Amino acid sequence: MTIRTLIVDDEKLAIQGLQVRLEPFDDVEVIDTCQNGREAIRAIKTQKPDLVFLDIQMPGFDGFSVVQGVMEIDPPLFVFVTAYQEHAIRAFEANAVNYLMKPVDEDKLADTIERVRVRLSEKKSSEEAEKLMNVLSEVAPEAAEEFTGEEGDAAGRYEKLINVKDRGQIFRVEVGTIEHIEAAGDYMCIYTGDNSLILRETMKDLERRLDPRKFQRVHRSTIVNLDQVRQVKPHTNGECFLVLDSGAEVKVSRSYRDVVARFVH
Repeated sequence: MTIRTLIVDDEKLAIQGLQVRLEPFDDVEVIDTCQNGREAIRAIKTQKPDLVFLDIQMPGFDGFSVVQGVMEIDPPLFVFVTAYQEHAIRAFEANAVNYLMKPVDEDKLADTIERVRVRLSEKKSSEEAEKLMNVLSEVAPEAAEEFTGEEGDAAGRYEKLINVKDRGQIFRVEVGTIEHIEAAGDYMCIYTGDNSLILRETMKDLERRLDPRKFQRVHRSTIVNLDQVRQVKPHTNGECFLVLDSGAEVKVSRSYRDVVARFVH
């Protein structure tokens, strides 16, 4: 699958530098470049790229204005590229795939492209499933109804596998095997029964990818797979510990205890 890519930056050298860094990725095709927000909106609407590398600070329409300007269509994936760290929170709130600082680090770019591949693969699978359901609803409406329940629709929105690049390798982690996840700065520590991996992603972004019926925040920096919980141990000050299948214990802060109580009996 070719990833049709647009680069938007008001600095020509920045565009050229990113083009050079993207050359090793055989599945990435830079179809066009733009030097301001208005050009970017037009290019996105007419050329419909899969991916846009988008500078944030530009004269006139900034990067966030570009995102807002294409929301009425099926938008591409966005990766924000900027020299200013303070825009990071807004970038992730805009549901960007990633946020890269200039000059772009090659390893972080490789991690970003892998995230894009996963997102596009999921999107394609979802579109194909929707087409299949449309055909099925025409030729066999009763069968279609069996496949479309509220629970089934909800489950289909969340990932079954997560690709994690750690220590120079890419691990395909089955979501069901994850016991718990802990935040460590800009990274997530993913714990399975016999392994731990580091994923560069925000807690908020990772939460969107996981089924909330199974994965719940139990602390400001901790997510737990409720299917892996085997015991609840009371603690002081209204807090408690969850004992997981592996024997690991995860602390539940008082502010999240009521959330967990709805799922653990």
